[in-house]
Amino acid sequence: MSDLSEPLGYRLITGPDDAAFCARVSGLLDQGYQLHGSPALTFNGERVIAAQALVLPHRVRPDTSEGSAR
Repeated sequence: MSDLSEPLGYRLITGPDDAAFCARVSGLLDQGYQLHGSPALTFNGERVIAAQALVLPHRVRPDTSEGSAR
């Protein structure tokens, strides 16, 4: 678990596709994160490994470069 004082705007959670993985994702959803895209699955020869991206929708970084091309 991260010891950052401020939550990250983007998280990629990976791990075996099991109840513990689902609990980690559910915990982040409870903290206000939203799913970002579809989950990805792969097989490592022993078990299915899942990955899920999550974002904090209200965390927007201010544009610090005035006059920048968009």
